[in-house]
Amino acid sequence: MDEKYNPKKVEVKWQAFWEDTKAFKVFEDPDKEKYYLFEMFPYPSGKIHIGHVRNYTIGDVISRYKKMRGYNVLHPMGWDAFGMPAENAAIENNTHPAKWTYENIDTMRSQLKRMGFSYDWDREIATCKPDYYRWEQWLFLKMYEKGMAYRKESFVNWCEPCQTVLANEQVEAGMCWRCGKQVRQKKLWQWFFRITEFAEDLLTYCDKLPGWPEKVISMQKNWIGKSVGAEIRFPIENPPKECDNFISVFTTRQDTVFGATFMCLAPEHPLILALSKGSEHESDVKQFIDRISTQDRSDKAIDGYEKEGVFTGAYCLNPFSGKKMPVYTANFALMEYGTGAIMCVPAHDQRDFEFAKKYDLDIIIVVKPAEEDLDPATMSEAYVSDGIMVNSGQFNDLLNRKALDEIASFLEKENMGQKTISYRLRDWGISRQRYWGAPIPMIHCETCGVMPVPEKDLPIVLPEDVDILEGGGSPLPGLEFFNKATCPKCANANARRETDTMDTFVESSWYFQRYCSPNFDTGMFDSKAVDYWMPADQYIGGVEHAILHLLYSRYFTRVLNDINLVNYKEPFTRLLTQGMVCKETATCPEHGFLFPDEIEESETGRICRKCGKKISVGRVEKMSKSKKNVIDPNVLMEKYGADTTRLFCLFAAPPERDLEWNEQGVEGGYRFLNRIWRLARNSMDAIKDVQAFQGSQDALDGRFLGLYKKTHETIKRVTRDIEDRFHFNTAISSIMELVNVMTDIDANETGFGEDENKSGVMKFAMENAILLLSPIVPHFSEELWAELGNKESVMKKTWPVFSDEAILKDELLIVIQINGKVRSKFNVSAEASEETIKEMALSDERAKKFIGKEKIKKVIVVKNKLVNIVL
Repeated sequence: MDEKYNPKKVEVKWQAFWEDTKAFKVFEDPDKEKYYLFEMFPYPSGKIHIGHVRNYTIGDVISRYKKMRGYNVLHPMGWDAFGMPAENAAIENNTHPAKWTYENIDTMRSQLKRMGFSYDWDREIATCKPDYYRWEQWLFLKMYEKGMAYRKESFVNWCEPCQTVLANEQVEAGMCWRCGKQVRQKKLWQWFFRITEFAEDLLTYCDKLPGWPEKVISMQKNWIGKSVGAEIRFPIENPPKECDNFISVFTTRQDTVFGATFMCLAPEHPLILALSKGSEHESDVKQFIDRISTQDRSDKAIDGYEKEGVFTGAYCLNPFSGKKMPVYTANFALMEYGTGAIMCVPAHDQRDFEFAKKYDLDIIIVVKPAEEDLDPATMSEAYVSDGIMVNSGQFNDLLNRKALDEIASFLEKENMGQKTISYRLRDWGISRQRYWGAPIPMIHCETCGVMPVPEKDLPIVLPEDVDILEGGGSPLPGLEFFNKATCPKCANANARRETDTMDTFVESSWYFQRYCSPNFDTGMFDSKAVDYWMPADQYIGGVEHAILHLLYSRYFTRVLNDINLVNYKEPFTRLLTQGMVCKETATCPEHGFLFPDEIEESETGRICRKCGKKISVGRVEKMSKSKKNVIDPNVLMEKYGADTTRLFCLFAAPPERDLEWNEQGVEGGYRFLNRIWRLARNSMDAIKDVQAFQGSQDALDGRFLGLYKKTHETIKRVTRDIEDRFHFNTAISSIMELVNVMTDIDANETGFGEDENKSGVMKFAMENAILLLSPIVPHFSEELWAELGNKESVMKKTWPVFSDEAILKDELLIVIQINGKVRSKFNVSAEASEETIKEMALSDERAKKFIGKEKIKKVIVVKNKLVNIVL
């Protein structure tokens, strides 16, 4: 055994062994219980970052642990290779997206292997390969046949720098989720997936995901946004020929309809231009729409805006009161909610109240407190509480909550509207005007219209030998060899192919099913393999994907279920959302944010390596390239090795919490592994050729009895922490405690190797410490396991089992409380009866001092823990 721990030597050796022996290759085995876990696959950026390392290390520990528990474990990896992230990065680096992507995949694969992750690399997928997206195109055709995929002209979120459309979920505070630039509204023909058909089912099943974090469930429920209310039709006065005779409104407050005094339409509403056409207000309306189209249209941003709007020149009629209502377009009205039209009730909605005050519009009270009248002229804010109906015709004097249902029923009876449910969720716009994506398999024919590509022509292959246009525009519309197509219905040779590509979230919505049979070439996946492995038992990834990827994956699984490809609706049984990796920022007055290697220590403190000026240390924030507070995992692996890097990522915080980067913590992890190495080397001669202790603990005493018990206690605690909570930090802490006991014996019990029981106990402890560490620091554990004389890989061993008898304590520490306050403690035999414990507590000298002459009302004994004396 080498004198010193050499991580590079050890890790290279065992990575080669795992690869040569196909240690992680897995097949379906109906005789074994399966366990399918995976982490969210990365897009090939070129380098893994420390967030990747933490995420994948968490998954790797679970994978290795479950394998040792006897499960048939599937742990795959792949690449989210299409889409704007890869394309934008390639453009920034002046290279082709295909070249950039494939080179980065090779680099990152090598980095992941260097970390020792237990992936079955024979199942590797890359979503940019035709053998993957061929089946995505096939599914698109099936969805089109069933009406689940459709094309329409609509206002969309347009990012000018990225030259593409964004789904609502991809707009964050009015900015593009990818480039961070302003998003504006633009009208385009787009392809959509009808996710709204499954809105209620997606919402219902949110309560059937007990293995998911409550935060994620809440975010999905809020995004689906179910509202129960009524649709009310407001007749338009002198309606234009090109539009309906009424404006349809969804409201949850139909009890206030008599108080509706004006109407507000979203700037994107299709009626706006028709209502203002030819009026003196037409120009103002158009200017307002153009200006609002560049604003942040998120709910949060709109709440902060001053309420403003423009009169269209049109009026509608309140169907209940008959009152003439001016129609405005307003910045706070959203097409994403209801119908994009709001019946405005200024007396009972604060937003409407502010708008009415600003534009001098009528305010009519229709709900008032039971004991008080309200005066619109003196109101300083809207009245939004419950109360009694007034100024509401036949509904006067009703409680407004009761009036909700009565008015909704009246609407249906009089054909003025209907009870309905509205969802915030909108159909998923999947068209992207970008090059690097899966082509949409449709053809446009002047005679036949839009036609699906015949299945026999799939895949429609994205050409990879073309140049990206300046500014990131797609070259596909200008490529005749790609663009030109023959209509499958009329054989028109001048038809054109659809040149939009699919949103990258389409690829990531089903990749976990493809992992089950990645080389299957007659369908999306082998149904037998999917039936065995799915649903996935554990999914691991960031909470930032709670709405986008996770909701889309749940939707896609329902689509596959609907067309009878899978027999389940939910793809992931358990979800773990790991916290972020954070680090303090550092700035130089001259050079701004600094990378860690741009800082050096001096006598006066930390200074900028470039100019020598003193740096300022900022707050701890999520690691990001823009703020340069990043750590390169390659540097860590070179200095400390993969196992130390893994150890720190697991020990510094529970997986669901943010991890604060700390160089001293990494050093501490490295020292810990070196301590175990030295301990193993020091005791190797005494324990290598002896059998691990398997006798009765009655044969042991002193430190060795304590070590035997501590080993069993550690097995129990580590098993509990990994199995029940994934709290690897406390599991590692328990192993450290065990190592401390072993180190103490090594230092103080000279010659223990001469006693078979003592050396056997030491070997028992050492073997179990290695087994418990093996999922966490696998290379290190493999090496020590082999040094102990074992011929088989440590991964082939079963997980240790603790003995209940061994962890029973000979004595218990009992706390004495008097009126709930701790006053004394005493030790008692573990076999002592409750009555004995009670008598000992009452006779305790310190307890008697506090009791004094007061009367004891009752004595409560909590088994094995405490006695509470109530005076």
